[in-house]
Amino acid sequence: MKILITGAAGFIGHALSKVLASEAEYIVGIDNLNDYYEVSLKRSRLADLANIENFKFIEADLADAEKINDIFSEHAFDCVVNLAAQAGVRYSLDNPMAYVQSNVVGFLNVLEACRHHSVNKLLYASSSSVYGLSKEVPFSTGQRVDNPISLYAATKKSNELMAHTYSHLYGLQTIGLRFFTVYGPWGRPDMAMFKFTKAIFEGKSIDVYNHGALSRDFTYIDDIVIGIKLLLQSAAVMEKYSLFNIGHGSPVNLMDFIRAVEVATGIQAKCNFMPMQPGDVEQTWADTRGLFDVVGYTPNVSVEDGAAKFVSWYRSYYKV
Repeated sequence: MKILITGAAGFIGHALSKVLASEAEYIVGIDNLNDYYEVSLKRSRLADLANIENFKFIEADLADAEKINDIFSEHAFDCVVNLAAQAGVRYSLDNPMAYVQSNVVGFLNVLEACRHHSVNKLLYASSSSVYGLSKEVPFSTGQRVDNPISLYAATKKSNELMAHTYSHLYGLQTIGLRFFTVYGPWGRPDMAMFKFTKAIFEGKSIDVYNHGALSRDFTYIDDIVIGIKLLLQSAAVMEKYSLFNIGHGSPVNLMDFIRAVEVATGIQAKCNFMPMQPGDVEQTWADTRGLFDVVGYTPNVSVEDGAAKFVSWYRSYYKV
């Protein structure tokens, strides 16, 4: 099977590419290597993939319609996994155009390329952010999600609507994945696990929003990759348009999360308690029964084990 993975130099894209290419799937990965966070980390992820025979990297921007069409023309992809996006809730408050260009224009170019090049299946990254301030927990894909509270969430909701349109009009099978707070080795520096670990090792305080009264459905990267792989390789009959939550299914209080990092580092955190941030939500909690029913998805990495694995990688990568 020949698979295109967009955002291959990103956190989830790197992990998925490594697993699938190592299992003899032929992977073409693309990424624009933007500087939202340190490009050196993205290049290190690509270096980690460089010696895998079945992986080919192409530097490209999804917003470049002509370049994307050329890549699809050159390779007859069976499936596409669209993970490339401008990420981050808070960053969207300051740089809204980056989100429209990458998440909306870029995604439309992917949909058009899939349509015109007879791709069988498109999986794409949505986000738990689409649930906004919903108090109805656990979050279910059957809930209405018409009230995003950040532009990032709005672009992800727009992706789901655009995918639905292409499934309806052109018969393209689309599978939306609402990711829940993914963490683990090679993770993004703007995410909590990375930021907390870095600050703790540097003896700096960590910003704890809403005075610690937050909870997140933290999901370890290996569990995410397993879920995507099951959907890619499954022969289960699904609707042309599907949406799934892909999370751990059990929220963790932010202070308990910090304690897991403290145990893994062996250092007590210095907490700077702060009010709630604009665009943020108090809790996330994934109802993953839909994904279990279709492919048997069962995440099993605890926050304690996940924190230990991340800190071990961080020590090795940054020579701490």
